[in-house]
Amino acid sequence: MDLRHKIERSGTPHRARRGALLVLAGLLIAAPAASRADVYVLVQPDGTTRFSNAPDDPRYVLFVKEPTEYKLKPTAQFAGVRNPGDYRLRAPAARRPDWPDAPRLLDMPFHAQIREAARANEVDPALVHALIAAESNYNPKAVSEKGAIGLMQVMPDTGRRYGMKAQDLYAPPRNIAVGVRYLAELIAMFDGNLELAIASYNAGENAVIRFGNRIPPYPETQAYVPRVMRYYAALRAGSG
Repeated sequence: MDLRHKIERSGTPHRARRGALLVLAGLLIAAPAASRADVYVLVQPDGTTRFSNAPDDPRYVLFVKEPTEYKLKPTAQFAGVRNPGDYRLRAPAARRPDWPDAPRLLDMPFHAQIREAARANEVDPALVHALIAAESNYNPKAVSEKGAIGLMQVMPDTGRRYGMKAQDLYAPPRNIAVGVRYLAELIAMFDGNLELAIASYNAGENAVIRFGNRIPPYPETQAYVPRVMRYYAALRAGSG
């Protein structure tokens, strides 16, 4: 698609230029993704301004360069900023780097690995234990009917998202690392709402979003969320 556009300058150059930019912005938004490219401008001797993404005159000069990729800036640059449009810039209250160990966690299975992964992802270790208790009852060899693997019942597709092969998920440290990272992203995605994060862990984040950011009406998920929350409350009891 050729985005060439002709603007006749009037006695109010500022308004003419502003109008040109608005029209250009509209054209860029309307253009199919595959046709978006750098935009060039040509100001002719009579004051006519042309914009084009397919310059056919050597006098055209670059006006707007299309980014080749989008990269988030480091979150440290956004201290104190909340941006509801991008969950990765949020700092949910449900996440913190210094969760104290509840006394009853110290003798729980795999606690050292859970504690390490939880602190790295700023998740309460007690919540991870609650999930594992509900998911596999601490059986690292558990495999569900749907193919979820190991302690945190990680789906192979989720493992691949974090660079793990299916067989890697049988190793408790790797399974925990992937499961906790995924859980942390869900907590962030739903702005610290633990019930929605837990529901997403069970049913998938798309299901929660599809039902209006509510726990999906699936019997399994409806029973799963309160069960995990009960485990979590019991494990947190008496902690600092």
